Amino acid sequence: MKKLLSIAFTLLLTACGNSETLTPLNNQQPILAFGDSLTYGYGAATAQSYPVQLSQLLGMKVINAGVSGERSKQGLERLNALLDEHQPQLLVLCHGGNDVLKKQSLESMKENLAHMIEMAQSRDIQVVLISVPEASLFLPDIKQYQELAEQYKIPLENNIIKDVLKKPSLHSDAIHPNAQGYRLIAEAVYELLEEHGALK
Repeated sequence: MKKLLSIAFTLLLTACGNSETLTPLNNQQPILAFGDSLTYGYGAATAQSYPVQLSQLLGMKVINAGVSGERSKQGLERLNALLDEHQPQLLVLCHGGNDVLKKQSLESMKENLAHMIEMAQSRDIQVVLISVPEASLFLPDIKQYQELAEQYKIPLENNIIKDVLKKPSLHSDAIHPNAQGYRLIAEAVYELLEEHGALK
């Protein structure tokens, strides 16, 4: 009985791992980094945004499609045209921060992000998700990001924004990283891609 349980547990872990495995990236198609000011790179020079620094780490084209101040509903309205225009191989989705700051419904935010993920997956575009924490003292996790990652079987970077925000030396203001903070975000995304098989 113990042996059967062990085999079943191993199979379960394997299935979970495979569900988030990414296809290796190529040098022919771009990556689309989509989000709000955290993607745009507010608080640092344009060349120091996380998409630019990620591009340097990967040696691949990463398009910065961040818009400062944008809520997830606006992002959802904007994404379709960008996917058609750029035809990326990967969508790096970091959105919802302004919904959180303006105390919008987290379930509505989740629904908007779900539609974005579906929009990409329907085009066979791979997706990775970057979460933002709640806007309170201890920066607790927002469960909706984990729920989305599990539902759509996509990799989730759940710590880097929170880790950066916990260190004043990595801020340009109360809610935005500086160049060093954006570098750490780029490195975390790189490591996530590497962990899930996107880098050969």
